[in-house]
Amino acid sequence: MRKFLLVLLLSTLLLLCAQPVEKPGESAKEKLFDLNTLLNPKKLVDDTGYEIHAGTPKRIVSLAPSNTEILFAIGAGDRVVGVTDYCNYPPEVSEKRESGELATIGGYSTINIEKILALNPDLVIASYGNGLENIEYLRKQGLNVIAFDPKNITDVMKDIILIGIATGNYDEAKNVVEEMAQKIESVWMKAKDKRKVKVAHIVWHDPIWVSGKNTFIDEVIEFAGGTNVFDFEGWKTISVEDLIAKNPEVIIVNSGSGMGGGKNVVYEWVLQDERLKSVDAVKNGRIYVINADIISRPSYRLADAIEIVYSFLHS
Repeated sequence: MRKFLLVLLLSTLLLLCAQPVEKPGESAKEKLFDLNTLLNPKKLVDDTGYEIHAGTPKRIVSLAPSNTEILFAIGAGDRVVGVTDYCNYPPEVSEKRESGELATIGGYSTINIEKILALNPDLVIASYGNGLENIEYLRKQGLNVIAFDPKNITDVMKDIILIGIATGNYDEAKNVVEEMAQKIESVWMKAKDKRKVKVAHIVWHDPIWVSGKNTFIDEVIEFAGGTNVFDFEGWKTISVEDLIAKNPEVIIVNSGSGMGGGKNVVYEWVLQDERLKSVDAVKNGRIYVINADIISRPSYRLADAIEIVYSFLHS
């Protein structure tokens, strides 16, 4: 018996010794992000393995709303000559499009190759959503095309830095990333010791699309002090029965009607579907609408999304 107790004691001590020890004064930023590595990337390549060169391009075309947001945030907006139909932030982007100062090159997944070539850009910033075949075709036409496919907030920060290097706006990009980290740290410090709230994020309702794990939206929920009730990877469709079974305490839905603007159709569906009346979030009136552009675009405004989601979960 004494031998058993001794073995048990030694095992317990070994287990305790194996636990990570938090360093005194260690900041949340150091836990959440390796800022030094992010701000000083060793490999200057995009998500297709294409080499990125430092420069100061004069004619930039953005093929995604997130890229456009980043370009204007880092001070390269005055050199952007083309954007997609869905690029609408900051507000001056819409104003410039309407006045003809900015050319439109089609939709996000339906870019117009001829319009892009006609703009004679010296830098095109693309996204995987544009189609890899389109990206490679533009490169074969002699264009400098860098493309991104961020999976999480760290990737978004990395991409901002790389876009800053490619446009000659590294210092401004560094400031944007540091500000993101500060905002996220501030929220995380308030949320980390609170009870985790069970959350479902619904992108669309017909069919029901929700955000799963290993997405930047899942990280938004986590940093805000919530836990995603769906543990599959990426974005997937679910049934009403799946949503009822997960019984989230809070439901967050995207604003708008699917293609921007209009009434908040997902919010109205959650309220009106009788099958969802038993879900805690519905019973307790904890259904919240968030601007779809803020939470669904892999841009610097994800830090704002974290602040907003925190207010939903802990107000």
